[in-house]
Amino acid sequence: MPVVMARDLEETASSSEDEEVVSQEDHPCIMWTGGCRRIPVLVFHAEAILTKDNNIRVIGERYHLSYKIVRTDSRLVRSILTAHGFHEVHPSSTDYNLMWTGSHLKPFLLRTLSEAQKVNHFPRSYELTRKDRLYKNIIRMQHTHGFKAFHILPQTFLLPAEYAEFCNSYSKDRGPWIVKPVASSRGRGVYLINNPNQISLEENILVSRYINNPLLIDDFKFDVRLYVLVTSYDPLVIYLYEEGLARKCTSKMRNTMNKRRLSILLVF
Repeated sequence: MPVVMARDLEETASSSEDEEVVSQEDHPCIMWTGGCRRIPVLVFHAEAILTKDNNIRVIGERYHLSYKIVRTDSRLVRSILTAHGFHEVHPSSTDYNLMWTGSHLKPFLLRTLSEAQKVNHFPRSYELTRKDRLYKNIIRMQHTHGFKAFHILPQTFLLPAEYAEFCNSYSKDRGPWIVKPVASSRGRGVYLINNPNQISLEENILVSRYINNPLLIDDFKFDVRLYVLVTSYDPLVIYLYEEGLARKCTSKMRNTMNKRRLSILLVF
C-alpha cells in the first residue's frame, strides 16, 4: 500500500467518523504490519468482483487510490482494482498509485516514481523470465558454482549467434531438438526439428536437445506449476501460493524405451 495512504491512516485513526469507514483491526482489505502495527498492507479479494461489496470498495474510494494500465489489456486486473474502489486514469497520467504495464519500464521512468507509486515489474526481472537471459544466467552460475549444482537444463544454443556450435553438436547427435522463441509464452512458436535446415534464423531463438526419457505419469507427459509472489529481491522474499496446477497430455508418449514412469495421484 502506498506510503501516503499509511500516513493518512495514522493521522485519521482516532477520528470516530473514520473508524466507521475503516476499521484498523478487522477490515478485510487491511493488514497491519511493522513496528507497533503501523504499516498498512492492502489485501485484495478476488471474490469482490462478484460480490461488489461496498465495504471493500470504500478503501480505494476513501483514500482516492488510482491506477493506470499501459500497453496491455489486463481485464482481470482492471476488474479487481475497480472492485476495491480504485479509479482508472489515462495511461499518460502521472497521478496514480499503481501502474500495470505489459512491458518493462526504462530506468529513467523508474527513477521518477514517488513513494506512493508502485509498478508490476521489478527492474530487469526479464533476466529470469526471458528464455535467452535465463539460459545465460544459468551458464554463468554453472561457471561460478560448478556445473553439477546447476545442471538443470538440457544442452542448449542461442541462434543465430551459436548456429555453428549447434551444427557441430547436431553432427554428433541428430536429435530431435526443440525450438522456442526467446521472448514468447503459452507455447507460441514452439516446434520440433530433426535438421538445422528446418530452423528459421530471421529472429532470435533458443534450441535445446529434446529430452527423450522424461518423467511420466502412466505413460503421459505432464507438468506441474507452482505459483509464487516475489515482493523483494534484496532481501529475497518469496511467497508460495497454496494451490498449484498439474497438466497432463491427452495422448500417451509413443517412444517407451527409456521412459521413467511415475504412477501417482496429483492433488492440488
